[in-house]
Amino acid sequence: MDPTTDIMIISGNSHLELANLVARQIGVKPARCAVSFTTNRETSVQISDSVRGKDIYIIQTGSKDVNNSIMELLIMAYACKTSSARSIVGVIPYLPYSKQCKMRKRGSIVSKLLAEMLCSSGLTHVITMDLYQKEIQGFFECPVDNLRASPFLLQYIQECIPDYRNAIIVARNPGSAKKATSYAERLRLAIAVIHGEQKESDSDMVDGRNSPPPSTSRSRTMDVEVGVPQHPAKEKPLINVVGDVGGRIAIMVDDMIDDVESFVAAAEVLKDRGAYKIYVLATHGLLSSDAPRLIESSPIDEVVVTNTIPHETQKLQCHKIKTVDISILLSEAIRRIHNKESMSYLFKNATVED
Repeated sequence: MDPTTDIMIISGNSHLELANLVARQIGVKPARCAVSFTTNRETSVQISDSVRGKDIYIIQTGSKDVNNSIMELLIMAYACKTSSARSIVGVIPYLPYSKQCKMRKRGSIVSKLLAEMLCSSGLTHVITMDLYQKEIQGFFECPVDNLRASPFLLQYIQECIPDYRNAIIVARNPGSAKKATSYAERLRLAIAVIHGEQKESDSDMVDGRNSPPPSTSRSRTMDVEVGVPQHPAKEKPLINVVGDVGGRIAIMVDDMIDDVESFVAAAEVLKDRGAYKIYVLATHGLLSSDAPRLIESSPIDEVVVTNTIPHETQKLQCHKIKTVDISILLSEAIRRIHNKESMSYLFKNATVED
């Protein structure tokens, strides 16, 4: 019996091209599933094929229309659950709301809420890629496989960047130094770190809480009048590069590239310090707002991202954006999960991503 006969690939509207690539490599046809909107913009899902007793793999990523993508995924999963599917695996290459994984001011941890919604809708397993923080896996009540795109990006560096041996891996801020170090060690290259960037890191952001409250009365155990000492404000130094990039190819690595102002500012500094070519490599290319225009007019020579998120429109606006296909990794993960094989092989050659 063909083991793929029990596999059914279902896709929403977020990334049909990726779903077709994965289905083709597995050797199955995507199930007939119509996702549409009613006149009042409610999401409607109609699955035309029987899912009873099947292993369902729903491919849906966090696209530009992120809230509709989430709603489509929830409804598709619940439709399969109520139709007696044997298992329902959410293949979510880019997990939306993953940046909102910490408490800020009087807000909420939205990624925890999303994880609970996905599990409640019927998902029994989640496959994702390069989570913003790997601890997000703990928000889910079902198993989560967090795949790595780093082998594909390392291969791109070795095969598509001429004279990459003369390159240096650059961490855009001290927080990404660990990732940059991992790339540098695998490529046997040096590392540089940009310090003093304009954007605040997570640890520097004010969370809005004022606890304990400042003392307004005299303490019974303290005779000083100052009360609770004030926390001194941080002052970031001027932007600086720790490491020699003169006459070398600078390769910045990150997990996500969305608003590109900080990447452009870093590229300008690297150019001033003598780097003759500048590459930016990232797993998720959201490239929001004016990102294509800013990249086109910047010193950056190439921006290399994977196809976890569709960005064909951005590529038409900027010839510097290149895409690496990771559909073979997703299809292999689906095959191994379906055949109950070990997933450790897919992580064996991956770099550290946190």
